[in-house]
Amino acid sequence: MFDSFTNTQLIVAGAALAIVLIVILGGYYLFRRTRTRGFRARFGPEYDRAVVTHGSSSKAETNLANRETRVKTLEIRDLAATERERFVVEWRAVQARFVDHPKSAVSEADVLISALLVALGYPKAGFEQRAADISVGYPKLMEDYRRANAIAVRPGRVDASTEELRKAMIQYRTIFDELVQVHKS
Repeated sequence: MFDSFTNTQLIVAGAALAIVLIVILGGYYLFRRTRTRGFRARFGPEYDRAVVTHGSSSKAETNLANRETRVKTLEIRDLAATERERFVVEWRAVQARFVDHPKSAVSEADVLISALLVALGYPKAGFEQRAADISVGYPKLMEDYRRANAIAVRPGRVDASTEELRKAMIQYRTIFDELVQVHKS
């Protein structure tokens, strides 16, 4: 079959094939790099956490894309004014209890944040699923949310220090303040 081609023709065909492969590989590399930058920009530190958890950037990006797809199917909404006011009143009560009962106040803050998320339209789920869902809309809150939750659910025999509880309460306050804001126009 190749007997009818001259050496020059074979060399030109080989070079053309090599150029096509280089262009395809370059395009794929550019696509991956752009995709990675996009995920990194949207998810921030949560992107890095996903890479560590899933073992590669490709698997992490697939997971993050699946999160985005899942959250698009949810009916996330802003709170009505009366709901917002009710949550603010409840938050103030939890915060006031912190002085006398810091451990139970942090636990109550965790429960209040969970209730707030349900009111916003996030499904009732375990912490990891809830965290994955809210990481799509609130990626910058994730580190605070994970740290605060870890303190709130810490078993009783390994009591958190007052300073850890104080930090958890501040982290929950940051999360609360962001979640009760009006985001849609």
